[in-house]
Amino acid sequence: MPVGFGVLGPVTAWDDAGEPVDLKGPRHRAVLARLVAARGRVVPVGQIVDDLWDDPPAGAVGAVRTFVAALRRRLEPRRPPREAARLLVTEGPGYALRADPGAVDAWRFEDTVSAVADALPRAALDRLDAALGWWRGPAYADFDQPWAHAERSRLDQIRLTAVERRAEALLALDRAADAVPDLDAHVAAYPWREDGWALLASALYWAGRQADALAVLRRARELLRDQLGLDPGPRLRRLETDLLRQTEPEPTGAARVWAETAAAYERSVVPGARARLESTVGLLRSLAVTGPGGLEAARDHREAAISAAEQLGDPEFTARVIGGYDVPAIWTRSDDPAQAARVVAAAQRALAGLGLDAPEATRARLLATVAIESRGTASPGPAQSAREAEAIARRVADPALLAQALNGVYMQTFQRAGLAPQRDAVGVELVALAARHGLATAEILGHLIRVQARSALADFTTADAHADAADRLAARHESPLVGVFTGGYRAMRTAATGAYPDAEAAYRSWATGLAGCGMPGVERGLLPLALLCLRVWHDRPADFPADTDWGPYAPWARPLVLLATDRRDEAARALRRTPAPPRDLLQEALWCLTGRAAVALGDRDVMLRARDALAPAAGELAGAGSGLLTVGPVAAHLDRLDAALGVTGG
Repeated sequence: MPVGFGVLGPVTAWDDAGEPVDLKGPRHRAVLARLVAARGRVVPVGQIVDDLWDDPPAGAVGAVRTFVAALRRRLEPRRPPREAARLLVTEGPGYALRADPGAVDAWRFEDTVSAVADALPRAALDRLDAALGWWRGPAYADFDQPWAHAERSRLDQIRLTAVERRAEALLALDRAADAVPDLDAHVAAYPWREDGWALLASALYWAGRQADALAVLRRARELLRDQLGLDPGPRLRRLETDLLRQTEPEPTGAARVWAETAAAYERSVVPGARARLESTVGLLRSLAVTGPGGLEAARDHREAAISAAEQLGDPEFTARVIGGYDVPAIWTRSDDPAQAARVVAAAQRALAGLGLDAPEATRARLLATVAIESRGTASPGPAQSAREAEAIARRVADPALLAQALNGVYMQTFQRAGLAPQRDAVGVELVALAARHGLATAEILGHLIRVQARSALADFTTADAHADAADRLAARHESPLVGVFTGGYRAMRTAATGAYPDAEAAYRSWATGLAGCGMPGVERGLLPLALLCLRVWHDRPADFPADTDWGPYAPWARPLVLLATDRRDEAARALRRTPAPPRDLLQEALWCLTGRAAVALGDRDVMLRARDALAPAAGELAGAGSGLLTVGPVAAHLDRLDAALGVTGG
């Protein structure tokens, strides 16, 4: 992990092992704090001098330079003496802190609070709980200069907004009683914040304490008049009128509708009814696109729903339960391979049990499920299932079914490297089909497929347009997980078109949002893999900490990591054990890593295998088809392999 900096409390720093860094004296910490407050902008030396001393002494400029030099030694202890600093950099007339956006608690806090504005309540609550937990006291607690006052005040306003947004999330989740204690303390400490009073009154109302809610509004009115000489604003006046008329306050109207509808369903539909099970699948489908917690819950309960359906002994009903979970899938590595295999087995049992009079669409949904859940396999069976599902969907002219079938076709276009054009064609049809029939999640899928495919073909202008379109649709239809892929795309685009330091910073910034995203195939190991690809492309050593979690990508990273520490014999043994990459979005990148290790170790057999596998993708950017990382042009890797093999003339 990178060096971390903390200013949400006393100013501090942590090394790459998470241990506190000794920042020496208060002037050293003041210099660091002033650069953190500038958020990456250059602060002239003269400005630093003025900010450190009311009456600067002679030699103050030299003292600042001494402080910076000492900080550099503490923050980058392993930096060679003549190598330029990477964190505290000299630029023009002053200095700047070039830390990763996620490495500074204040920067990370601001970005999180800004990002949750478009998040769903559950995700917003989780992120805000984490962000508010980063505070260790008043910001820049150990400094009393004007610049510190200004930053402290600015960050505190953002913190108060975070507290109120957290309360809004609790109300939206029907947890009004949980919101009351913190809101009560909030308005007591900050009585001028009308939003806080309004939220407290709403929370009390929805917690069944209507009299207390009205009392809070009266107290707010009295405090505002007595302390500030102000009348309550429109929101408080309207809220008081609503409560007096016993009209439901607006913030939780949707929650109330949900609660009443759920209660009616519970009364009307008897336990054990098949309608409950089919309705559950519809809920799981919606839940899967709402955020990390929803995706994980949907995965967990989906298998239970399938098992319950199978126990009823009706293959056609089981088929509807299995096929009704038509959640678009963009990542070609299964998050739970064992569960995916069980779903495929259940779908195949249902297929075998369907009668001749079963609807064609039911059969097609099962076939599409087999194709989607069999992602990353080399077997021809799932590809045949995808094509059969597509043919049925076209024959019955069902747009939603065709979108599901095309998702299966996409998942089966990885039989070899170099198939980005075929996937692009699937994306083109999905976007047009879904836009024509109002299939929002399928349209997002089509845009993301095109982001991947156009990236593989180095057409970033088109990829940019599709990433932007996916983000707009995700915001409109409350699909926050889309940002994992569009954010990763923009980091990868920086890697493909920008400078090395910018690319590494972009990847690290993107990765701060991966923790808890609910997709293990993306969450674990992808950041170090992206950085390894970047370093290999730029001929930099693969020097990573020994405890780096490579996730499922360890076999392809290990030979290069061992080579970086001159452990050639171990690297050679690891290379011989490296399997062929799975048939997925990363196969070209993993073959390039394997080929690079083989060249370094002189392993001719592995070089030949890598060359044969990569040859069909000679015109692509290796790995960019994932939309998340790249190891540079495949052609360059083929040239290196040819040179090592002594091959000429292609």
